[in-house]
Amino acid sequence: MRQEIGRMDPIERMNLQLSAGAVAASLLLAPPAFSWGIAAGALMEAINFRGLRGYARRLFAGDLAGSQVWVGVYALRMLLIGIGIWGVLQLGADPLGLLLGLSLVVPAVLIHAWRTRPAVDPDAPALAADDPAWEAWDPWRARERDVEDDL
Repeated sequence: MRQEIGRMDPIERMNLQLSAGAVAASLLLAPPAFSWGIAAGALMEAINFRGLRGYARRLFAGDLAGSQVWVGVYALRMLLIGIGIWGVLQLGADPLGLLLGLSLVVPAVLIHAWRTRPAVDPDAPALAADDPAWEAWDPWRARERDVEDDL
């Protein structure tokens, strides 16, 4: 078990740590149905995330081709998660705890992305704060503004 955790990708380890912390806190502070919901949701999202990461890595590396395969795998994952959610709710898990457990991957990904961000290059070229070129850039669309955008 310890060796398996050591071979996990750092983002999966972050997700496991966050999920374990949430389950432990809920065991101390919340009713059992809520804790059960968090644990079940965290398990489902961890399995789903691991599969999604592995498939995406192979797809972007060019090992997989075709969008029909992607749609089929996505549909199968969503069907299995739907069945899992239905089953866990039928067993008496708290819906809010289940939602929280299923959502724990989001802060794990954000924390991992923040911790592994590239270093800021102090020598990188930058515009002066009062440069008029700043007005030509649309931060919402991540491109230069068109004349039509201002209409």
